[in-house]
Amino acid sequence: MKRLSKDAVNWITVDESGEGQRIDNFLARHLKGVPKSHVYRILRSGEVRLNKGRAKPEARLASGDTIRVPPIRTGQPQGPSPDPIVTRSRAMQRQAARLLEPRVVYEDEDLLAVDKPSGLAVHGGSGIAHGLIEQLRAARPDARFLELVHRLDRETSGVLLVAKKRAALVRLHAALREGQIDKRYLVLVRGRWRDEKRVVRLALHRFSTQQGERRVRVDDEGREAVTTFRRVKVWPRHDPPLALLEAELETGRTHQIRVHLTHLGFPLAGDDKYGDFAWNRALRKQGLDRMFLHAQRLAFAHPIRGEPMMLESALPPDLAAFLATLDADQAPHQRVADAHTSR
Repeated sequence: MKRLSKDAVNWITVDESGEGQRIDNFLARHLKGVPKSHVYRILRSGEVRLNKGRAKPEARLASGDTIRVPPIRTGQPQGPSPDPIVTRSRAMQRQAARLLEPRVVYEDEDLLAVDKPSGLAVHGGSGIAHGLIEQLRAARPDARFLELVHRLDRETSGVLLVAKKRAALVRLHAALREGQIDKRYLVLVRGRWRDEKRVVRLALHRFSTQQGERRVRVDDEGREAVTTFRRVKVWPRHDPPLALLEAELETGRTHQIRVHLTHLGFPLAGDDKYGDFAWNRALRKQGLDRMFLHAQRLAFAHPIRGEPMMLESALPPDLAAFLATLDADQAPHQRVADAHTSR
């Protein structure tokens, strides 16, 4: 699609590359350099028209839809000097490319897998100007289609899939709905975890607090949620006892792993929504200043070619270093135990 003019009304007909996208994301991609806050402003004011009607930011587009985009007046001074919006946009492209390209773990013509760092939201909104998908689009301005296949919480690190074609996105979404994508996470929890394997089936209900914060609780009236936990390693002599678990998601509910663990009495290390806040403070003093939740592996059939895929992300250095401190703390206890056994 040709570059849009910011000084005149533009009429856009959505083609296949835009089908299924949210209109706010679609406009942000094609209005190069325009702050996303301004995109939301023209949407909420009704200046943008979708098929001659008003459109909410979350409205999904279909092939053949017509969008009216008004002249973009951002209050920037006019004159022969370089356009600060363009300058800022190019700087962001360069920065995004430097940050994200080393984190690409797989790429072909249909999909892209990124090793998302903790602390980076997957998309903008709620006070976040640029999430991972916006940064990725900025780093690749010529890409016609880049859409998130799934999401990870802001504090969760690990493998994240991005579709580069509409057909790949549709098929991967279908695979997610049908449970055909194997998703494995690593988590550190407090407590004496004894089971080698435990399948947890607890329905989850989403709700909002009085402050408007999204939360989830175990509730029989909620949607079915199934998590399989496998024991990886335990530190029984640590105070408190700790366990490293692999969590396999059979369903993909919001905050599923975190809520299931807390309900079982095994709070997730560093979880600031459902965990033990006093313990989290103690963990920060010990060097763990983030949530210990890492998307370690995705296994699925390639959405176009059908071949089996397995994409993995190594445990980030900060989490690996914290586990090393646990091993070091337990080593003296283990040497004492070994000495008693040898007598």
